[in-house]
Amino acid sequence: MAKPPFRAGFLAGVAHFNTREFWEAHESWEELWLEADTEMHRFLQGLIQLAAAYHHIKRGTFRGAVRLIDAALRRLEPFPKRYCGIDRSEAESAALRDRERAARAEGIADSDYPKLALIDENEAPMPPRDDW
Repeated sequence: MAKPPFRAGFLAGVAHFNTREFWEAHESWEELWLEADTEMHRFLQGLIQLAAAYHHIKRGTFRGAVRLIDAALRRLEPFPKRYCGIDRSEAESAALRDRERAARAEGIADSDYPKLALIDENEAPMPPRDDW
């Protein structure tokens, strides 16, 4: 059975994340994660955990958010900040800030949610069609 198209699914997840549709981002990336068999498996899992953390923050379940932010940052740490067509620097900096807010059971303003920046794929290419 063929893997789902990586680029379309990955970019759908980024678009959902950037519009604060964190559950939908999680779902888009999970479809890819279930099929990944390279280091992309760990990278996608980190993004899924980050999206899930922000889903928890939006719902006010802060303890789960703290745990998921910690797990996401651990999983993403081995990868360059500019990887797979995105720059996640802002998102990771925000996650560190928001982890502290969540630990204090504080919500965040809509304008404070992070975004994943799309970058030139020549600089940080997505995986080839089936090599992920």
